[in-house]
Amino acid sequence: MFRFKKWVAPLALSLIISGCSLGGSPEEKMYEHMEKSVTLEEVFQQQQEPLVKLEEQEQKLYEQIKGLSMTEFSQIQKLSDQAIEIVEQRKEHLLKEKESIEASKEEFAKVQPFIEKIEDDVVKGKANELYNVMEQRYVAYQTLFDQYEKALTLDKELYEMFKQEDLTLEATQQHVEKINENYKSVIEANENFNKQTEQYNLLKQEFYKSTDLNIVFDEN
Repeated sequence: MFRFKKWVAPLALSLIISGCSLGGSPEEKMYEHMEKSVTLEEVFQQQQEPLVKLEEQEQKLYEQIKGLSMTEFSQIQKLSDQAIEIVEQRKEHLLKEKESIEASKEEFAKVQPFIEKIEDDVVKGKANELYNVMEQRYVAYQTLFDQYEKALTLDKELYEMFKQEDLTLEATQQHVEKINENYKSVIEANENFNKQTEQYNLLKQEFYKSTDLNIVFDEN
C-alpha cells in the first residue's frame, strides 16, 4: 500500500520589533494580529512529528499483516485492531491541527480592516497581496484536511476488511487501489499548502520591509 510522510512547512516565527513600541498605526496593528496568528499555529506544528511516527508504525503493521496467511487469522485480527487504534490516534492529531488552524484563521482575519487604513499605496498593495495568499493557504489546508481525513477513513475500512475471514484478494486489491489514489490527492494538497505557506512567509517579509516598522527577522 502506498504511503507518504505528511510534512507541512511552518509559518515564519520569532519576528520581533526592535527599538520601537507598538502604537496605533495600521501597520503596527497588522503586525500584532499577524504574529499572533503564527503563535496560534504552534499546536498545529506540534502535531507533525507524532503524526509521522504514527504513520510509520501503521505502515509496519500493514506489512506484518500482508506477510501472514489465513492460518494465522487471529494474529491478523490482533494486528488489524492495533492498526485501527493508530488510525484513531492519527485522527485525534488531525483534529488538533484543524482547531489550531481555525484559531489562526480567525485571528488573521482581524488584519483586513487595517489594510484599508494604510496610506502608502505600495505598502497597501503588499498588504493586500499577503492577505490574499494567506487566505489561499487556509483554503489549501481545508483541502489537505479533507483528503487526509478521507485517507484515514479508507485506512480504517481496510483494517476492518482484514478482520473478515471471507475477504477476497480482489476486494483487498480494489480497496488498496482506492487508498493509493486518494494518497496521491493528499500529496498534491500537502504540496500546495506548503507552497502557499512559503509564499506567504516571503510576502510577509517584503511587507514588513516596506513599512516604517523596525523588524528584526530571526533566521533560525
